[in-house]
Amino acid sequence: MTFNQAPVSERVHIGFFGSRNAGKSLLVNKVTNQEVSVVSDTKGTTTDPVKKTMELLPLGPVVIIDTPGVDDEGTLGKLRVEKTNQILLKTDIAVLVIDSLLGFSKSDKELEDIFKEKNIPYIVVYNKVDLINKRDNDKFYVSAKTLENINELKEKLASLKPNNQEKRFIIADKLEKGDKVILVIPIDESAPAGRIILPQQSTLRELLDNHIKVLCVQPEELQDSIKIFSPKLVITDSQVFNKVKEIVPQNIFLTSFSILFARYKGNLEKLTRGAKLLKSLKTGDKVLISEGCTHHRQCNDIGTKKLPMWIENFSGAKPNFEFTSGGEYPMDTSKYKLVVHCGGCMLNPKEMASRLERTENIVNYGVAISFMNGILDRALEILK
Repeated sequence: MTFNQAPVSERVHIGFFGSRNAGKSLLVNKVTNQEVSVVSDTKGTTTDPVKKTMELLPLGPVVIIDTPGVDDEGTLGKLRVEKTNQILLKTDIAVLVIDSLLGFSKSDKELEDIFKEKNIPYIVVYNKVDLINKRDNDKFYVSAKTLENINELKEKLASLKPNNQEKRFIIADKLEKGDKVILVIPIDESAPAGRIILPQQSTLRELLDNHIKVLCVQPEELQDSIKIFSPKLVITDSQVFNKVKEIVPQNIFLTSFSILFARYKGNLEKLTRGAKLLKSLKTGDKVLISEGCTHHRQCNDIGTKKLPMWIENFSGAKPNFEFTSGGEYPMDTSKYKLVVHCGGCMLNPKEMASRLERTENIVNYGVAISFMNGILDRALEILK
């Protein structure tokens, strides 16, 4: 991703849903004008959700998702339906594709009820209109084969784009033009080669867009940089909070990328409450550590190595840790005393909100680490 590309998490997610063989995959290919999905007359060809990131005019940057049929059968079919239900948790706009030859089915009605229950804007599309002789005036027909009404479908999707959302800021709303900020970005074994991670990149871009002066340094360069640059705020990678807190004077604001994303992507108040449970953990308590992205685990990985060690040292207990990543996140989290979640930079607001809603006790990485280092109040001060 370059600075000119919208991150996946910031794009409108459009899911195509329906029964097997309704023509979802071919319709996705025609809407995107690309061969995104495999197309076949055999039922159940799409076995897993297929995603395509693109610019869809006049809608803008989107993620198009082709899903398996919800009427799939058998053990594998059940798993495919579960995958489709997971996609619903991140869907901003839904397209319900109906086979015009078969009409509106029971499974289609169940999907429509889910859209309404979850307040997902949706459109019902009757595909394969080229194969029928009679049309109803109150239905929207398309043909993925002849391209009839494909452009009209794009226009209808654009009309469903959420436009009443408040503008969200990572940190720029708490600063003024000309303010100085230092970003502490460790380049160690866990840093991706040749690039910086999304929270750092997104924060840097927002600060530059708002004419705020930025200096990027590694931890060992921070002390001299403060003397030279005299920043108003230092934003650090949470993993080096313990080292950075000793360097940054009390008259300079200090926070972390993860805490900023806790505010940007979720419910900071709820995540702050969850942090307090870290000191009441007991041996045997189940703790879930969840990352929204998937990546190669390093030998000193924060999620599976560092956080469990820090939590054990802080609580004096030996909890039972479980781990998930990417799209894996339990629908029922009641068995966990606490969920420790990443900043959620790779999750769109819809999915992050869903995870927060169904989890009673949850904290994110940055909030947890600052709490265990005794500086949570200080780390939140810039956000008050």
